Amino acid sequence: MTIPVCRSCGCFPLEPVLSLGRTPLANSLRDASELSAPESTFPLDLAVCPNCSLVQITAEMPPDDLFRDYVYFSSFSETMLRHAEELAKQLIRAERLDSQSLVVEAASNDGYLLKNYQSAGIPVLGIEPARNVARVAVEQHGIPTREDFFGRDYATQLVAEGLRADVFHAHNVLAHVPDLNGFVAGIRTLLKPTGVAVIEAPYVKDMLDHCEFDTIYHEHLCYFSLTALDRCFKRHGLVIRDVERVPIHGGSLRLFASPTESVNAVSQRVTNLLAEEAAWGVSTLEPYREFATRVSEIKRRLRSLLQQLKASGKRIAAYGASAKGSTLLNFCGIGPEILDFVVDRSTVKQGKFTPGTQLKIYSPDKLLEEMPDYTLLLTWNFADEILRQQAEYQARGGRFILPVPLPRVA
Repeated sequence: MTIPVCRSCGCFPLEPVLSLGRTPLANSLRDASELSAPESTFPLDLAVCPNCSLVQITAEMPPDDLFRDYVYFSSFSETMLRHAEELAKQLIRAERLDSQSLVVEAASNDGYLLKNYQSAGIPVLGIEPARNVARVAVEQHGIPTREDFFGRDYATQLVAEGLRADVFHAHNVLAHVPDLNGFVAGIRTLLKPTGVAVIEAPYVKDMLDHCEFDTIYHEHLCYFSLTALDRCFKRHGLVIRDVERVPIHGGSLRLFASPTESVNAVSQRVTNLLAEEAAWGVSTLEPYREFATRVSEIKRRLRSLLQQLKASGKRIAAYGASAKGSTLLNFCGIGPEILDFVVDRSTVKQGKFTPGTQLKIYSPDKLLEEMPDYTLLLTWNFADEILRQQAEYQARGGRFILPVPLPRVA
């Protein structure tokens, strides 16, 4: 359905800034038996709220359709595992966590973060709506995990059970939440008075600066600035006491938020970043309209580069059957007429076909077996990790193409 009002403040109308056309759901990988059946597509349009500055898409899919059976497992990425381990160590020290503490994570995936706390003797609880992913967390990693969506009502239920969180994690989930106010209110409900919520979400300024339009897909409902988050959190009795910019996923914000009554002052980093956002025009339309113009230029240049390579007889593959890859391929109209196949490290994805473009997904070993001349790196947010893993492919003459912020051969 189409959402006509802002998901945060309820403002109407929203200001449209970019249309990526109609695309399939980005993680709806297909089996061979499904390829002949019609594939549903949905409008993918970006808008900005003129009142609270929240950037958001106007379409909304039922969460059960998107998340109950999920294909993304965080533990397949070395970068994510290292990122999680370092963060857990930081929080254990800073919050003086011990066996009497409780760390809760919403959208806890396969337990890749919580296992770092559990190994240190700190009680944990994961909340993960994807049944297949939650089973892996429990059966393979031994992480207590409940299969549900987090929000105000679920937080109230946990409190009624006597559970309150010293640390609440929400990583790359806030953007996925239809009821943004209910989720943030749930954080406030579940936190102890002295607790801290640690939240990571892709930063809208990085998306604009690096033209990361492929991070836009139907699972990502919102694209956050600190300004928009600050206004939302204050509405629910939470203060963003500190903020960091971290490089994960092409550039993210890491927020540290606590109940209003426990915060005496916010860090200078919060004050400075809010001022920076006001200076670049977070509450105006110009930055977003300029972004839309640059997106069209990327599409033109990438299609031209790939078509020239193909016309000269080069073989081209793609790396990363990711959600962002689905947006890029479908928006740019890049399919089997240009790409021979896709590879991905996730065994859950191998053997399936990409949505819309119907490219078969193989193990990365396929690159050395087939030695395509070029490989389009769809998961560019893990470029350092992937290029390191694919040193042999490059040593044999294979080249990678990075699509953003402007298409280039690495």
